[in-house]
Amino acid sequence: MPRPRDRGILWPKPAVNPNRLSTPLASETEMPNTLRRRYRKKRARKSGLPPGALVGVGDALGPTQMTRTLWSGEALREDQVADLTDIGTPRPRDAVTWINVAHAHQAEVVRRLGEVYGLHPLVQEDILNHDQRPKVEDHGNCLFVVLKILGFNDEAHELTAEQLSLVLGPDYLLSFQEVEGGATLEPVRERLRAHHARTRQGRADQLAYAILDAVVDEYFVALEKLEDHVEDLENDLLSTSRAAALPIILQLKRQTLFLRHAVWPLREVVAELQRAGGTLVSDETRVYLRDLYDHVVQVMDMAEDLRETVAGLLDLYLSTLNLRLNEVMKVLTLFTAVFIPLTFCVGVYGMNFRHMPELDWWWAYPALWVLMVAVGGGMVAYFRHRRWL
Repeated sequence: MPRPRDRGILWPKPAVNPNRLSTPLASETEMPNTLRRRYRKKRARKSGLPPGALVGVGDALGPTQMTRTLWSGEALREDQVADLTDIGTPRPRDAVTWINVAHAHQAEVVRRLGEVYGLHPLVQEDILNHDQRPKVEDHGNCLFVVLKILGFNDEAHELTAEQLSLVLGPDYLLSFQEVEGGATLEPVRERLRAHHARTRQGRADQLAYAILDAVVDEYFVALEKLEDHVEDLENDLLSTSRAAALPIILQLKRQTLFLRHAVWPLREVVAELQRAGGTLVSDETRVYLRDLYDHVVQVMDMAEDLRETVAGLLDLYLSTLNLRLNEVMKVLTLFTAVFIPLTFCVGVYGMNFRHMPELDWWWAYPALWVLMVAVGGGMVAYFRHRRWL
């Protein structure tokens, strides 16, 4: 993520405090967030704890980073929040605040934001639980939205996913990313910096819509890349049936299943945002949410078609495998049929009986060879005539 730039002055820049926001819990290098090891998250660490206990459920892939963006009219300011005590700094009266937390796995960060913005303990718990189903909850003073950001790893040919939690208030928006999906949220930041009319002049609900729209747009990109990968695999299976294709197909089935779980609830999330929200969602934003609902339905159709295609890949793989097996068995059966009469002739004249007149004939041996070649050749010619061979 590029370093935020200061645009305008809304308040004095805070001095650097040695009490930093966080320290790395894992390697500084961000690890790939692949679905292969993310279908299920370990919940054992929360066993026995009361509701609302702030315990991170997920993979801590890097240090927590917090970015704050404020705008009011023509003034825009972006900065990195390095000290937790700086979160409660008084804000200008007419300013809209957007705080984005990347690698949201530290309980003290979520707890501090909950204290400043009055978040319910269960909302704080869900933010740290990175295995949430997409949903929306109306808490009166704020709306809590959970959804998944999907991407595609071109090298591994698989989907990537991270959880994004949004807390929408009257004049603020809090976003919590499981990792740092800068590619998804950066276009929204660029629109804010470019004085985009609807996003910059609107309230926090317009910013929330812009983020939801950017996430859904990434769904189309990820699905198109996954469809291309499935098409290539399908063409490969039509040309040759490889044993290595079976694990790839099973992996694709797991990905499409996860895709269904991530996309289908999103339709209800957008629909609920149109109905609920009270004064938190303006009538103008509801119009754009209707358009977003149409996009989500299109994504659902694409995901369902892809799921059916992947299910058909397994049938195609098994069919081509059975076809090849049948071809091999047919050839072996034809060879067996050719050699049955030849084996009979050799077996008859291989018996050790004393009185066998053919054994005394001087032309018996070459005649037997002529007979066996004629029988074998005739059977092969007959099989070719019937197109069995």
